[in-house]
Order: sequence, then C-alpha cells, then structure tokens
Amino acid sequence: DLEYYWKTEKKLRQATIYRSMQRVKKIIQFAIDENYLQKNPFSLYKNKKYKGAIVYLTNAELKKLMHHQFIQKRLEQVKDMFVFCCYTGLAYQEMSSLRRHHISKGFDNNLWINMIRQKTEQPIAIPLLPQAEVILDKYKQVDSEVVLPNISNQKFNSYLKEIAALVGIEKKLTHHIARKTFATTVLLLNGVSMEVVSELLGHSKVTVTQEHYAKVVKSKVSEEIRKLTNIIK
Repeated sequence: DLEYYWKTEKKLRQATIYRSMQRVKKIIQFAIDENYLQKNPFSLYKNKKYKGAIVYLTNAELKKLMHHQFIQKRLEQVKDMFVFCCYTGLAYQEMSSLRRHHISKGFDNNLWINMIRQKTEQPIAIPLLPQAEVILDKYKQVDSEVVLPNISNQKFNSYLKEIAALVGIEKKLTHHIARKTFATTVLLLNGVSMEVVSELLGHSKVTVTQEHYAKVVKSKVSEEIRKLTNIIK
C-alpha cells in the first residue's frame, strides 16, 4: 500500500521508492528487535530495485570538454572542477570540502588526496593524475587552504547544463556523472581492476562497485576478446 501510494499520489520514481522503502524497513526491523512488533510486515514483500543505465562521458567527450575554453569565468571554473572530478572521482561534498592539508606526497613520492568520504565515513586515498594536478595548480592560492572555487551544488549542476549545450554534449550533465566517468572512462576502460576502482571510489564493498559497473566491464571484455581473436587467427 505504501509503495502504491508513493507511485500514484507522490509520483516517485522506482529508484526513489526503493531507497525510501529500505529506510522504512530499517525502522520496522528496529521495532521488531525492541519487541514493539511481533511480526515483520515486510516478510512477503519484495522491494524492487531499479537499475538505470550508467551515464558517463566517453573519452572523446571528455577530451572535447577539457579543451573547450569558455569566455565566462563561472563556466570555465565549473568545467575545470567537473574535469577535476572526472580524474579523481570525488563526490560534490568531497570536492567542495577539499583543502590543501588533504593533499600530500605518498609512499611513491607522488601527490595523493587523503580524506574521509562523507557518505560511508571511510578513509579514501586517491592518487592525483596529471590532469587533476594541472587544475589544482591553476586555482592555487598563496597562504590559503582553499584549493578550488566555491560554488553551490545547485548552481554547479545548472551551469553544467549550459556547458553541455555549448560544447555539444548530448547528455544531461550533473556532478555525479564526473564520478561515473572516473570509474568507467578513466579507470575500468583503461584496464584498472574492479577492486582498485572500488577502493578509489571509497565504496564500502567491492560488490557495490560490481553491481553498478558490471556492464562496463563486459564491454571491456568484449573489446579484449576481439583483439585476442585477431591475434590467434
């Protein structure tokens, strides 16, 4: 009944219903554990998970965006920050709270980002790729902990729509697409293992990464098999 209400009255999408129902089930489980309820009303209910297609920038689209110069400062800044996240995988909150003390030389003498991922409260360590380093250098401020311009999430995504239209990218750009681009175009499609991708994204379990990016891996496997077929002919 609750699912029906959300669908018909609230017009919620299946993905939203799934997440909301998960939260309700946690409350119900707590009530059962505390003996407020004797029976689990969800015992015969199956929560339908929605799996949408992963939207990310292809290598060609990413390069096209990187090399586009915007006259308007706000668009140039948002483009740079988006590209920075395409090469680091940082979520919006992590990007906006990134400070100079989060960046230091690692065991390999290269720069790394070390911080706590807010969603999972787990530590993450991300090596700074050259493309991300260039952007940090561009916005470096002397005697300041701030490393990137400050902009709200709402404005960020609003400006991304303008950027996509001007560059000619026919995808609905949001900040989260940068994170997906990092996982797919930058990592998985360049042969980085699922375990390493999971670690860099700060996922609590590798199964979370596999669940989201299994289809991407299949396309990579298909590509490698085609190469193998040509070799062993």
